[in-house]
Amino acid sequence: MSENQNDLPNLKRAYINLAVVCPMANELEKAEDFVRAVLEQCGGFKSVTFFIVFDNSCKDGTYDHLNNLDNKPEELKVVWAPENTCVVDAYIRGYNEALDCGADWILEIDAGFSHQPGEIPNFLEKMGRGYDCVFGSRFCKGGEFREAPLSRKIISKGGSFLANLLLGTRLKDMTSGFEMFTNQALRTVLEKGIRSKGHFFQTEIKTYCRNMNIVEVPIKYRAPSQNVNSGVLLDSFKNLFGLFVKRLKGQL
Repeated sequence: MSENQNDLPNLKRAYINLAVVCPMANELEKAEDFVRAVLEQCGGFKSVTFFIVFDNSCKDGTYDHLNNLDNKPEELKVVWAPENTCVVDAYIRGYNEALDCGADWILEIDAGFSHQPGEIPNFLEKMGRGYDCVFGSRFCKGGEFREAPLSRKIISKGGSFLANLLLGTRLKDMTSGFEMFTNQALRTVLEKGIRSKGHFFQTEIKTYCRNMNIVEVPIKYRAPSQNVNSGVLLDSFKNLFGLFVKRLKGQL
């Protein structure tokens, strides 16, 4: 492949409006470093808008800190959404903000360095090659699931196996939240409707994208939380069964 061909995905960025979506809460010590680390990886685009969504779950002043930064990056948009009832609401608010601002590509990343900003170029490179969605995977070659209890790893890997079996998907990691979409792909997902109120919504999203042009890239995930509680598991099984029934009826 010639050097010019290698440069094509990067040259395409000059015509692309990029949005980054990130719910955040109680990250006072890391928030500013995280914002600047993400933006450092997002150069060369026609425009970049970084939406960080806060709600009443944030108690430590992170919202005020980012909103009143000295030398606040012009790309940073701090969104206050007190109407949120769960983390899924925060993601959806961020998605809609990104679509409303005219973003061509939308990158979703978790705060607190559980996802590594240094891996963003891998997503951008794949998007530049024409994929509709790029999904981060802890379980494909080169991926890692760090600092997590064994039970959490078993649930994530087992959940991916079960989802693939029941829903006709073929991804190695159906529960990761580091991912990227074209504008049209994300609109299609939102039009289908996200029903889960827990982390299973990531599996919902991937199910709705299964017939699109998609690819996985390895990520090194650092788990900030402990074991998954029974409410999250119940929500997952309920919504997995609901999607399975829809698949049997040909409604997916």
